Amino acid sequence: MERGKIEERSLYSEALQQEVSLLVYLPATYSPLYKYSLLIASDGKDYFQLGRISRVVDELLHEEEIENLIVVGVPYENVKDRRSKYHPNGDQNKAYMRFLAQELVPYLDEQFPTYQIGMGRGLIGDSLAATVSLMTACSYPHTFGKVILHSPYVNDAVLKTVKNTSATHFSIDHVIGLDETAVATGDGVEKNFLEDNRELSTLFEDKGFTYRYEEQSGGHTWKTWQKDMNRAILMNYTK
Repeated sequence: MERGKIEERSLYSEALQQEVSLLVYLPATYSPLYKYSLLIASDGKDYFQLGRISRVVDELLHEEEIENLIVVGVPYENVKDRRSKYHPNGDQNKAYMRFLAQELVPYLDEQFPTYQIGMGRGLIGDSLAATVSLMTACSYPHTFGKVILHSPYVNDAVLKTVKNTSATHFSIDHVIGLDETAVATGDGVEKNFLEDNRELSTLFEDKGFTYRYEEQSGGHTWKTWQKDMNRAILMNYTK
């Protein structure tokens, strides 16, 4: 089986006032003659290295089980940078969301033969990266049509954003680990992610999103999320 390639690129962001590194996965059969859906991953390096997302996509494409897909990873620089951009109260949170929707998407649409419609673009993330993916989709619902959430961090700001969004047409895939009842956070406190995600799930149901929710065995680690990668990609990008 041929493997796709991962290109390292960079894009200067006016919103963030900095150069942003990108990891772009192109399938082995990539051709500008075909159209491609996009999946953008915050915690981008983690999704490639720990989640093995490119291998999963390679295998599913080889078996002809999913549509043509380009995966774009946006890595964080360090823990402080990650919190600043991904946390709802982070200094660069809104700027990072603007970068994803207003700078990265136009760049990718220009560079690659994408569908250039909301349902052709997805966001994926784990923990805080899931949080910023969800909040970006709520803030730019016509830009992104799918969100895949692995154990998102939930606080009042997240719940408020979901409650206030007027869009209900994008789809959400949401998983949480049953052992995520005492997760250490960057605030130095333990948080019950399972309870918080159950509250978020109820809100999603009330809003009427196209929605899938699952509580899986495992904790707040990549060991849990990696095991879900095949299912998540297959269910959201099946032909």
